[in-house]
Amino acid sequence: MSEASIKVGHQPAVQYLLRIGDSCLILGQRLGEWCGHAPVLEEDLALSNMALDLIGQARALLTHAGDLDGQGHDEDQLAFLRDERQYLNPVLMELPNGFEASQDFAFTQMRNFAVSTWLLLLYRRLQQSSDAGLAAIAAKAVKEAAYQQQHAADWVVRLGDGTPDSAARMQTALQQLWPYFKELFDADAVDAAAAAQGLGPAWSELLPEWQAHLAEVLSDAGLTMPKASAFMSSGKRGIHSEYMGHLLAELQYLQRAFPGGRW
Repeated sequence: MSEASIKVGHQPAVQYLLRIGDSCLILGQRLGEWCGHAPVLEEDLALSNMALDLIGQARALLTHAGDLDGQGHDEDQLAFLRDERQYLNPVLMELPNGFEASQDFAFTQMRNFAVSTWLLLLYRRLQQSSDAGLAAIAAKAVKEAAYQQQHAADWVVRLGDGTPDSAARMQTALQQLWPYFKELFDADAVDAAAAAQGLGPAWSELLPEWQAHLAEVLSDAGLTMPKASAFMSSGKRGIHSEYMGHLLAELQYLQRAFPGGRW
């Protein structure tokens, strides 16, 4: 029998931390799918290490969220024993590594650039959090996010300013991902409460600097910024895409099959 699902509280601080922790966890799971499949050995190692960095950040954030929630849930329970609607990552993180192919390197690097830039800006701000534990997590994670951001930016420029084929692939990836970027900066009551408490910034505050970084790299890559989209995904409120259930089935399988297992 599989272990019963758990639920977390609706305190704004807990929800705020889960949104960040789940973002790292789910994107880390996606990047882990590149292990053994990257186009060159160096990228196989790089993407796998980035996945581990993100999962390490998720561990710290989920542990802290569990402490704040006060129900006694640890990082493993929060990672493996919630139902889909209890995960609060933006939909961007759960998308497969490519829409037109199961593994699209251009798609992965464009998403990595957008997300790592967002995380870098967020962690920089979180270092001044009123929550000392969260500030300490951010102080460590900011170094990892900076490396990931530079790595992905280099690939966006290298491919965008490369051959006609690589440029077309990068432009297609940008066009496909563009509508999902918007959710990274969608403000709501959870953000407002976090900002009021000094826990962390409302995500919308990060948009101007994120846009500046994006515009600079896209210009260097010779890529065209798409037009604004009216579409708004809602993963941070627990409403996910059709891809999330499949991802969670794989992510949670071992813990569900062997409840409470320890290795």
